Amino acid sequence: MPEHDTAAQRTTPEEEVAAFLRRRQEQIAQRWADEPLFRTVFTVSRDEAVEAGRVVVDALAQVAEAGRVEDPEGAGFTLVREQLSRMAAARSRTGLTPSQVSTEVDALRVPAVNLLVAELPDAPAEYVRECTSSLTVLMGTLRLVVLGTTLNEGEALIDRQRLQLLEVATPVIRLWDGIVAVPLIGTLDSARSQVVMETLLNSVVDQQARFAILDITGVPTVDSLVAQHLMKTVAAVRLMGAECVVSGIRPAIAQTIVHLGLDLGTVLTQASLADALAYALHRLGADIVRSTPGGAGPR
Repeated sequence: MPEHDTAAQRTTPEEEVAAFLRRRQEQIAQRWADEPLFRTVFTVSRDEAVEAGRVVVDALAQVAEAGRVEDPEGAGFTLVREQLSRMAAARSRTGLTPSQVSTEVDALRVPAVNLLVAELPDAPAEYVRECTSSLTVLMGTLRLVVLGTTLNEGEALIDRQRLQLLEVATPVIRLWDGIVAVPLIGTLDSARSQVVMETLLNSVVDQQARFAILDITGVPTVDSLVAQHLMKTVAAVRLMGAECVVSGIRPAIAQTIVHLGLDLGTVLTQASLADALAYALHRLGADIVRSTPGGAGPR
């Protein structure tokens, strides 16, 4: 009886695939190093790409040995998920979509399948088909793992960019020695209100400010939750030893606050940012004096 006939009787396709991956780890890694997914990520040296390929092949062998070629949560994938995530993120940063990254992962299948078929020249056609099918399923599962890490990395990137935009949209301005201000423009939600509080408190500490001005002239509306956040911000600033002034409350916002029954009696307010600055300067002993019509009076 031919050798492969005997092997087919005692070896499952998954076991055959696992053994193949162990035997041909180096050859597969060498071929993968020339594929776009590895070649364009590991640019320092080809050896780096080959080593990364070896690690992935070893992980696939572990998954096949466990007979879980269809399971993205296979133990072998756990070991390389972080590396795959970095690779997918690197490709995403170059502008590739998840679909294009998935296509690059699928390109790894062909070299591996070709090597497997070359190793089974005398095996029954049905056994070869089962083995290649098992390897194809395993590579498809690898695509799912990479696609999942790509989507997760994309969501994380969006979250980081959103936070950065919130921070950029919430600048803290040093108006005078001991006076900082946050001019808010646009819609305030709970997330942005939290960023406002954190940014303002950090600036109070960094600038050793005695007064912090929250100017909401550019905020079209405020709901009850945001109003509560503003009040908490005022209280937090006081705990830092500074005084918080809210300026620029629009008529619509004032009506909303009244209708909601919110008590802002403990919150110091001013009509405009200029009024708030004048108030803070006065408290610091630096009054603003208008110049005389004729010219060079004090300012």
